[in-house]
Amino acid sequence: MTSEKTGIAPVSLIIVNYNAGPLLEACVSSGLNQVEQIIIVDNASSDSSLLRLDALYSRNSKLQIIRNSKNLGFAAACNIGTKAAECRYLLYLNPDCILAPGAVEGLVQTLEARPDVGMVGGLLTDLDGAEQGGARRAVPTPWRSFVRAFGLSRFANRWPRLFFDFHLHKQPLPDQPIEVEAISGACMLVRREALEDVGPLDEGYFMHCEDLDWCMRFRQKGWQILFVPTAKIVHYLGVCSKSRPIFVEWHKHKGMMRFYRKFFRHQYPGILMWLVGLGVWLRFGLITTYYSGCHIAQLLGLRRA
Repeated sequence: MTSEKTGIAPVSLIIVNYNAGPLLEACVSSGLNQVEQIIIVDNASSDSSLLRLDALYSRNSKLQIIRNSKNLGFAAACNIGTKAAECRYLLYLNPDCILAPGAVEGLVQTLEARPDVGMVGGLLTDLDGAEQGGARRAVPTPWRSFVRAFGLSRFANRWPRLFFDFHLHKQPLPDQPIEVEAISGACMLVRREALEDVGPLDEGYFMHCEDLDWCMRFRQKGWQILFVPTAKIVHYLGVCSKSRPIFVEWHKHKGMMRFYRKFFRHQYPGILMWLVGLGVWLRFGLITTYYSGCHIAQLLGLRRA
């Protein structure tokens, strides 16, 4: 349990960094007084984020920095951090997240109160306090994705079970922890016993969807997943992804296809899986066209200037 005197939880905080800039420093600072160990796994960042961290915390024995020679992706870097973790609980946190005071304690208390729970996540918010999507969600099955892609969720009021929207943040915020099918990889507190039972993150995902995969595997092994609304985390969404949007979208869509094939290939008719796959890659094409257009417009604007 968390020490009543120090407020320090038996938690190894694992942060995968890739050019997070000054936010990495803020993220680490928010966790220093809440956890026993902080592990930074850097995926060959080219910015000054590690230099700033070294200048501030080089003598802090709580902090360990692991430097990868290349960008190994989120899942692989998390697994490297897992091997270095020493504590009973492991908290995987994005570098663009800021833990509110007491957030870790709230997550740990929830986990310790329920031995059947293997993973918990907190409330991710924007700067203005508005809840972000993803922190509490249902699994985006091929059918649910099909419903969302073609706007069929507008029929959910009449047929809620058939046209269910997997984004649960649109529902009223609960006042106590609730069981959910999935939480966000931006903030996952995991029981070591459950991790050893389920296994590490699937490194076949470079970035995105590895959290959904892990949640599926936890539940398949009988571990419950809880969303804790009182544990608040401010999330500067997408800071590490802004410099290479098409690269990020490619891996996101590739990850979606891996997720669908891995868990649903034998549960859905081939025609539905084909339509979902078509929708995934059409969406990628549209997003790529948008970003390419924005880039061209920016270049033309610079030339005129």
